[in-house]
Amino acid sequence: MADRSRWWSSVRARTTAMATAVVAIALVAAGLAVLAVLRHNLVDSAGLQAESTARHVAAQLAAGTDFANLELPDADSQPVQVVSADGRVLAADDDLLGHGPMAEFSPTAESESEDDEDDEEPEPVSAPGSGTIAFRDMRLPVAHEDTGSHDFRVAALDADIPRGQHITIYAGASLAIADNAVAGVSRAMSIGLVPLLALVAGVTWLVTRRALRPVEAIRSELAEIMGGDLSRRVPVPASHDEIARLATTTNTTLTALEESAQRQRRFIADAAHELRSPIASLRTQLEVAQAHPQLLELDGLIADSVRLEHLAADLLLLARLDAGEQPRRDQVDLATLARDELAHRNGDRHPVQVHIPDDCVAVRGSRIQLSRVLANLVDNAQRHAATAVRVTLTRTDGTVVLAISDDGSGVPESDRDRIFQRFVRLDEARSRDDGGAGLGLAIVRDVVQRHGGEIQVGASAEGGARFAVTLPPADQ
Repeated sequence: MADRSRWWSSVRARTTAMATAVVAIALVAAGLAVLAVLRHNLVDSAGLQAESTARHVAAQLAAGTDFANLELPDADSQPVQVVSADGRVLAADDDLLGHGPMAEFSPTAESESEDDEDDEEPEPVSAPGSGTIAFRDMRLPVAHEDTGSHDFRVAALDADIPRGQHITIYAGASLAIADNAVAGVSRAMSIGLVPLLALVAGVTWLVTRRALRPVEAIRSELAEIMGGDLSRRVPVPASHDEIARLATTTNTTLTALEESAQRQRRFIADAAHELRSPIASLRTQLEVAQAHPQLLELDGLIADSVRLEHLAADLLLLARLDAGEQPRRDQVDLATLARDELAHRNGDRHPVQVHIPDDCVAVRGSRIQLSRVLANLVDNAQRHAATAVRVTLTRTDGTVVLAISDDGSGVPESDRDRIFQRFVRLDEARSRDDGGAGLGLAIVRDVVQRHGGEIQVGASAEGGARFAVTLPPADQ
């Protein structure tokens, strides 16, 4: 049972089964249509034969031939009767002489019946000078020596003979040939249907296996890649079809995963490296204090503890941002936030020049994260400024711009993208005590981007660096 379920669950098996079923239905429908057309044509041919026989007999009677001297065809395949208006059999084949009329319909009676049922004029089949004719399929009391009793196509022809009599000539044409032909073709189709469906199933199975072979190669390669080696890639077939595009997209995804894994490994290594220094410093100071209590420096211990706390908070925030955490969508007055943040900065080395409008400058986002952006940018400016730092907040052209500039040495153009990478410090800021861990600007960029904004670095009017954060206003 499990093997059967596994077999049916494969795309190749389902495709083969469905293709075979569709072809079988199409062949059966086409075969039935062919058989119907074939029988219709054969029945029409028998009707023409019966009509020809009836008109031939009518021509003999019109020429004055006596009923007993009529030339009639073989009764087994073409029975003929000449019946008077009162139902007497005037002439017939030997097999039909002892029977009454082999049919009881006439073109005239059918025409009158149609007139009673419908006001439209009937459309009888007729020929010039030879009367009206009608057809019916029926079984006659004539048994063929090979086929036995079977159906006939009977033509009824009304005629008036020179003797002043109104007669009906019934001429039949055997439908055994039509029935045998249809039966033979049906048997041939039935016999040929099975091997044809087997051929279709086999071809579909082989073609599907060939088409899905690259998919299996991709699957097996992915199974091995997921074991840990993200540098490998799945094979791309040369077919330039959907499977090739799937392989290309898979390789692109693997490249992105490899880069993400490499970034994660670098981040972990850098974080471990950054944490090692303050932890080692704390341990050293504690070991010294344990051996020489009089040498205990509480200020150093507190400074290293604060540094560890800030580094852990930065790492936690970056981890949350990497996990895709979206900021709150509260309405935040950026002007009030900036004034409150700058009012609590009492230990800055350089004065901060503030140019913030008095009215509300509202944006949407997380107040805590936006406050972190401003604090990190001001901290960065304080480390590089020569004499002063400037904070400017403006709203123009449907955007809110928060700019922090200094009068330091600025940021070289070649480094303006690199400084936003994690754990990156420029040459003059390599000291971990003065330059920080290199995470502040990385946090700023990630937070600004998740708030739908962007950050750009340029030169300030004072000659230093200018960091401009552009955010959409709250009313957009």
